[in-house]
Amino acid sequence: MTIGKSPDRENAPSSALPSGTAEQTADAPSIGRVLSAARIDAGLTVDQVSSATRVRVPIVHSIEEDDFGRCGGDFYARGHIRAIAQLVRVDGEALVARYDAAHGGSPASKRPTELIESGPIKVPGRGRPNWTAAMVAAIVAVVGVIGFNLVSGKSGVGTTGSASAPLPSGSGTGSVAPAPTPTVQPPAPAPSAAAIAAAPADKVTVKLVAEKDTSWVSAVDGTGKSLFQNNIEEGQDQTFTDPKQIKLVIGNAGAVHVYVNGKDLGPAGKNGQVVHVTYTPGDPQAG
Repeated sequence: MTIGKSPDRENAPSSALPSGTAEQTADAPSIGRVLSAARIDAGLTVDQVSSATRVRVPIVHSIEEDDFGRCGGDFYARGHIRAIAQLVRVDGEALVARYDAAHGGSPASKRPTELIESGPIKVPGRGRPNWTAAMVAAIVAVVGVIGFNLVSGKSGVGTTGSASAPLPSGSGTGSVAPAPTPTVQPPAPAPSAAAIAAAPADKVTVKLVAEKDTSWVSAVDGTGKSLFQNNIEEGQDQTFTDPKQIKLVIGNAGAVHVYVNGKDLGPAGKNGQVVHVTYTPGDPQAG
């Protein structure tokens, strides 16, 4: 005799299944899966994420695998999550909140309890010599010797009479003509970064100059082809040209000066800020 499955159990809604199964179905993707998927959608490699955020490559791999043990503690784990989330354009605060919920709450709920030593306060022994008093006495003695020498020197000078300096020849009044004031040449103006001269109107031309620090830069042309993915060291520059557009990701925007189609746009952003920008032919400041 064959015993078939109960139709009521087979057709039961998910709410009738064990609670663990329903909770697993409703679970959102993990923090690591969210960051990994967003990185892939942004077209970035783990090495590029590491260069832009200064989070080491092994730690980026561990975070994407939801292993936060290599971060060095909750404080650094939150910082790494925020930095990577900002680069790949996901809500970092929401991911940090999920991290706190899974790892024992936010840092505000934790108070340092081991900063104050519980041991007795050590008091210097009473039988030791008073070195402070000895030092003060020595200083007073030195000051007295110096003062005596100064007084003796002044009295010796007074017995010899005062000596007057001879007047310049040809001067009967004793007045000395002031020396001519040397002419100070104004400093030469500091050379500035050369802007792009006569940029073609039918193309977009972007010049990046690393002025203050190193910055990671990614440049993609209008067809989606990667033109550049590397660091620009301080003092270096890169120029990109395309008929349609130049799409940039700048990891340390405050360190990079931007010139577009012959115009000086100034720094790309603030220090440490990750900036995503796209430039096309024409006036970059129009509209």
